[in-house]
Amino acid sequence: MIEGFVNAVVGIIQESGFLSSDWRNYVMIGIACVLLYLAIARQFEPLLLLPIAFGMLLVNVYPAIMAEPTETANGGLFYYLYQGVKLGIYPPLIFLGVGAMTDFGPLIARPSSFLLGAAAQLGIFLTFLGALALGFTPQQSGAIGIIGGADGPTAIYVTSRLAPELLGPIAVAAYSYMALVPVIQPPIMKLLTTKKERSIVMEQLRPVSKLEKILFPVIVTVLVSLLLPDAAPLIGMLMLGNLMRESGVVSRLSNTAQNELMNIITICLGMTVGATATGEVFLSAGTIKIILLGLAAFAIGTAGGVLLGKVMCKVSGGKVNPLIGSAGVSAVPMAARVSQKVGQAENPGNFLLMHAMGPNVSGVIGSAVAAGVLLNIL
Repeated sequence: MIEGFVNAVVGIIQESGFLSSDWRNYVMIGIACVLLYLAIARQFEPLLLLPIAFGMLLVNVYPAIMAEPTETANGGLFYYLYQGVKLGIYPPLIFLGVGAMTDFGPLIARPSSFLLGAAAQLGIFLTFLGALALGFTPQQSGAIGIIGGADGPTAIYVTSRLAPELLGPIAVAAYSYMALVPVIQPPIMKLLTTKKERSIVMEQLRPVSKLEKILFPVIVTVLVSLLLPDAAPLIGMLMLGNLMRESGVVSRLSNTAQNELMNIITICLGMTVGATATGEVFLSAGTIKIILLGLAAFAIGTAGGVLLGKVMCKVSGGKVNPLIGSAGVSAVPMAARVSQKVGQAENPGNFLLMHAMGPNVSGVIGSAVAAGVLLNIL
């Protein structure tokens, strides 16, 4: 009897993760804990970073949760939830919720904001070239470059189509840099602008009519979908959500898209994306290159927006504060808040938030268009 008990204890120990886990899994558990700290203690994009970090933690403790089904056994829980990522279902649904929460009024009031949103996509295409130079395939390079758009759902959507094997590192990089917008952007913004430029107070935006707000999503959907059909799922769902908001006739649907649906998809997306970051996949030289290229993409995108903002400042006779160009990356609304914070630090009477929201929401459209371009080419 004692021998049977000892054998049972030994069997439990041998089956436990303490003996069967790869050392890299323990490193990933540590990384997951750091991300949890950033999400909880520092509140860096907690709605996304917390489920991503916990998914990463869980899969490295219990890898079978992502196991594929076999003839004799079902797959793990996250395997089935992950099909929404793999099949490109979650990102468009996230865009539906984002559209329902977005006010395109500042963009409609100042259409030139489209240019700032476009300039901030510079990091995507320059990083694409850099990744090619480092030996990544064209498809992998396109997926890496999209990190520069600072748009997690777009990065996931493009990567799942072009390079699904890189989904874990790219998703974690994209969402981590989105969360670190307040840390990464200000030094770049201050380096590229003068104190006088940062202190510029902009004129109040014109009022935007309800008709303009209703026509905008319809027109954008038609134009972008005809020009770049591959971008239609993202742009279409973004604009549908916005039309539900602005039409005022389907408030129940709009509220559901903003709240219940958005929250459910965010949980599923975050956990399953984090669960792709196993030690074996994540801890490699290729992943380190992806992290560094993603940082470069984000920094170049920020710089591109600010530099075009400086050009617009000169052309307008000093009426445009270049800081709003940094919000052209589509980390809504955090990037716009950073523009406001940096501008107000130089001039306490400066209120840039609504002006920065124009480039910010145009960046969402711009990243989706850039995604369509990459998908069409690659």
